[in-house]
Amino acid sequence: MLKLVNQPPGTPASYPARDVVDAGFLQLVRYGILAHDDPLIVDSLRVVDAILKVDTPYGPCWRRYNHDGYGQRRDGGPFVTWGQGRPWPLLTGERGHYELAAGRDVRPFLRAMEQFSNGTGMLPEQIWDEDDLPDAHMRRGGPTGSATPLLWAHSEYLRLLRSRRDGSVFELIPEVADRYRRKPPQSRIEYWLPKHPIRQARKNHTLRICAPAPFRLHWSHAGETRWQDAESQPTGVGGEYVDLGSADFEPYTEFTFFWKDRGAWEGRNYRVDAYQENR
Repeated sequence: MLKLVNQPPGTPASYPARDVVDAGFLQLVRYGILAHDDPLIVDSLRVVDAILKVDTPYGPCWRRYNHDGYGQRRDGGPFVTWGQGRPWPLLTGERGHYELAAGRDVRPFLRAMEQFSNGTGMLPEQIWDEDDLPDAHMRRGGPTGSATPLLWAHSEYLRLLRSRRDGSVFELIPEVADRYRRKPPQSRIEYWLPKHPIRQARKNHTLRICAPAPFRLHWSHAGETRWQDAESQPTGVGGEYVDLGSADFEPYTEFTFFWKDRGAWEGRNYRVDAYQENR
């Protein structure tokens, strides 16, 4: 569960992580880790546009995430411990960088950012995305009472200008793109983590079971009545792990944890099945 501290009275304070959508994954394209047309990116953008995109008289803009309570209230009043999340011009710039990576024209995104500014050319943190409220000095596509200027938004605008001039994303790291897009590493390790408990692992790989604290892994191979124990090892960068070779988890393995710091068992078993990868 994700706790959001900016929620209006009478609304939930926490939401399942899977129900909260944001576009932070675009950094994977920006730095060169994933290609613009990677299916994971393309499918994720469909969700983002369906939930977070706002069309304004000046062009598209995006909210940070759904359930966001940081922003001008619906009646135009200021954010005071809670409000309503509004679109951020800097996110229009971030999307412009993605569109540039995809080979498309970014001038509409630059023009939109320019028109989101106030009368002196300063870019706001957020813009108003509802019908005009003249009494509250709110107009659709115009600045809210949020921080102005937001230097983060101005720097994003300048980076997009530079990227358009160069014809490539300014922050793309060629060495990263070369490693992950042109010569992707062939890992032989499948990772199981408490926050990402996979149910399947590829055959002929190592199953690495990770946890944040020292543990003893109590495991069984393919339903055998004899269970075995393995002591975790430190990763060197925080956390502990135990490796099971492919012979140990094919066709499947079951396991649980004994937590050394608490002197207690996990209280449930987990299972991982082996599958054959089709290339």
